[in-house]
Amino acid sequence: MHVLVVHDYSPLGKVLLERLRETSLNVSPLLVSDPAGANLSALESWIPEDTDLIVNALWLADPEAAELDPEGTHRAAFSLPVAIAEFARDRGIALFQLSSCYVFDGRKQSGYIASNPGHPVNELGNWQWECEQALRTLLPRHIILRTGWSLSRFIRKVQASTASAEALALPGRCVGQPVSVRDLARVITAVIQQLDCGAEVWGTFQYAGAEEISLYELGLAIAGLPGIPESLHVVDNMPAWGALEPPNTTLICTKIRNTFGIKQFPWRSGLVEELAILRSEAKQVEARTPAA
Repeated sequence: MHVLVVHDYSPLGKVLLERLRETSLNVSPLLVSDPAGANLSALESWIPEDTDLIVNALWLADPEAAELDPEGTHRAAFSLPVAIAEFARDRGIALFQLSSCYVFDGRKQSGYIASNPGHPVNELGNWQWECEQALRTLLPRHIILRTGWSLSRFIRKVQASTASAEALALPGRCVGQPVSVRDLARVITAVIQQLDCGAEVWGTFQYAGAEEISLYELGLAIAGLPGIPESLHVVDNMPAWGALEPPNTTLICTKIRNTFGIKQFPWRSGLVEELAILRSEAKQVEARTPAA
């Protein structure tokens, strides 16, 4: 199977490519440095003719960033994957697309299952839900994988708070499950390998790390990591961006376990490695940034 991985400069693309290259799969990267500004008419020149599966590893999991750039979010979270899906449909190529827990409004008292309809409350969730529905109509041979919170996003919040010496407000009323980059790459790879073995199982699946936690408690867990100053103060309070967070983003992940045998790994076990990945990413960004 020839797998084309669409990625940007974020850590998931790098880690996923490393993992896939350890398998027997034929893997090609496609770097899209600016997903919001990508030339959608150039897909034919980007995608090799012998591609069997396109993996869109552009992981959009930050609703704050989406609100700051609604037009860019529309293009990256909807226009680009839909254009890829139309291209794939016309050439008999399958598509693996990432979505997130932000397609839900969080009003459900229990965890969400894969068949629950979306009711987004923010820009990111809105376009991800629209994208999901479009893919189901356009391309029967698709995998949509909804993920839990990006662990990296909240580690960055802790780091930013440390740098500013201000208390970090995180809402204790918002509950969900983080997922690390390394764990997500493991899950994507496991699904692809089974598709490579002939599994004709398509549809919508969900994955997040084991253990529900509130954002306040997650902040405390991150604050306890080696290298995080002990002076960091995390408080249970509603920040300005808290309105973008559904109160419940818990994902039931039994479908992916029953279909592909993929078990949830504890997100806590990936905390230290996730911090190391982000520090490495920061150095790479610094190296790519031209000196003033």
